[in-house]
Amino acid sequence: SLTQSVTRPGVSMSSAPQAGVHTYNPSVRVGNWNEDVSLEEDTLKDYLEQRSSGQLLVQKVHSLQEGILKPVALSRSSDGFLRHGDHVLIQHVPTLKAVSAEIKPLDAYQSPALQAPCNVSAGSVSDPCARNTFVVVGCDASAADGSYVVYNQPFYLRTLDGPGAELYLHTEAVTFQKCAKKSREQLVTLVAEPSYDTAWKIHCFNPQERMESEGYPVKINQPILINHCKTNQYLAYLQEFSFKTMFGREHEVVAKTTVDSHKAETPANHWRMTMHGQDGEVAGDDGAVATT
Repeated sequence: SLTQSVTRPGVSMSSAPQAGVHTYNPSVRVGNWNEDVSLEEDTLKDYLEQRSSGQLLVQKVHSLQEGILKPVALSRSSDGFLRHGDHVLIQHVPTLKAVSAEIKPLDAYQSPALQAPCNVSAGSVSDPCARNTFVVVGCDASAADGSYVVYNQPFYLRTLDGPGAELYLHTEAVTFQKCAKKSREQLVTLVAEPSYDTAWKIHCFNPQERMESEGYPVKINQPILINHCKTNQYLAYLQEFSFKTMFGREHEVVAKTTVDSHKAETPANHWRMTMHGQDGEVAGDDGAVATT
């Protein structure tokens, strides 16, 4: 009938040439061959320019691994106490997740170092690197490098130099514009300049010994509470608020004091300063001390 399509035997309509589809490669001088050749030349030129300037994605990933994610060494303590100038991991005791800089993919590929301001999160990567290693810095001249950090003494927590960009752990009271994205609690970030908003102090884990311990040196690899001097809120890990990052799923870190029915701080506020102890010992994944 007239309504039936006429095709040759053995030739389907799907194999017939389609309008607007290239049926020849640019070396064949058919159609807009000059434009196709110019397009390929421009594409190759752009690729060579990006490769020479280090802007290719594979080069940016390699730069990221050699910068922010490059392994670093933690400090060692001969007597098991924390000192100013020590390089430490701030680990949540129940989960062993470390406080880490929250890096956005665009920022990571544009710069080999951290950029301020920068949010923080609790990452599952516990290997020390520029992203999660902090330096304990004294707030005044009396707290020189090598001196003990004592309970209730203000100090700064600063990232490493180089890829870490020497940023300070910071928080301030909640406002409508400044709060954690999911929990709406007090936001914790990294900033470029130290101030009273970046001052922290350590409280004894045992509330019954908190007053008596004031002025005594802080032990490493032991549960502690990290208190913000200005807002009097404890650093907190929020298990119920997580989000995806380029390093996997991570959890919010905020400044919030959480207490139980006995007015004691809950595990959300339990942290430890992790570093190598006597004879190279460091706390392991199960909380025990292992030799490295």
